[in-house]
Formats: sequence, structure tokens, C-alpha cells
Amino acid sequence: MRHNKSGRKFNRTGSHRKAMFRNMVRSLLTYEHMRTTEPKAKELRSFAEKLITLALRDDLHSRRLAYKTLENHSLVQKLFDEIGPRFVGGGGGYTRIIKLAEPRKGDCAPMVIIELTKRAEAPVAAATETPAEETPAKETQEA
Repeated sequence: MRHNKSGRKFNRTGSHRKAMFRNMVRSLLTYEHMRTTEPKAKELRSFAEKLITLALRDDLHSRRLAYKTLENHSLVQKLFDEIGPRFVGGGGGYTRIIKLAEPRKGDCAPMVIIELTKRAEAPVAAATETPAEETPAKETQEA
């Protein structure tokens, strides 16, 4: 019988797979995009989207469940305070997979970029600031 056997194994033990996806989802939430192989990205998508769904609920229990996966308080805080509010009103599709043209050298594995669909905007205020007036060069006084 084929019960509870979903997902790819990646030729790794269960604990190794769990650690690998835990590290990958931490990197994805930290940098909001990453480059990896296509099968890993497809598996990583389910981990990331479940965490963002927890962030949309935004209660103590969901924070504890997110911490169980991420094991990092600052990353849980970023997930619930910055990443989660961007996706309010959405019903899924929080990540995007973009296929790259070049396969990985060595094993020719298909490579992709996985990213959050709504990424943090760059601060606009820094670009619109007027340049500071140049101060005249101080003249050295010779005695």
C-alpha cells in the first residue's frame, strides 16, 4: 500500500531531507529568492507556502508552529511582520519558479530561481533625496 509516501526522496534520509529543506526555507525567507535545482524548488514551494499561510493566521499557535520549522525567533518575526502582510487577501501562489536556460555544470541538472511573488520594495526615499550641498574645501591656513 502506498500510504503517506508523497514527495521526493532526493537520495537522502528523512532527517537529512528535513534539515536540507529547513535550511533552504530559511534562506528563501531571508533573501526572498534563491537558485536551486528544479525538483528541490518544487518541494521547497510547499514548505514555504505553508509557512506563509501560517503567517496569515497570525496567532500564537501559528507562530509556534513556524518556529518549529524555522528555529529562529528573528526569522519568525520577519515572516509574521514583513512577509505575511504582503500576501493578505491571496489564496496561495506565494512563490514563483523561473526556469533558467543553462543547466548546472557537472551533472546537467535543470536550474531554477525560486522567489516570493511579492518582494520587499527598495526604499524610495534614498533615491529621491536631493544630493547634499557640497561644502567648500577648507583652506589651510599657514602661519
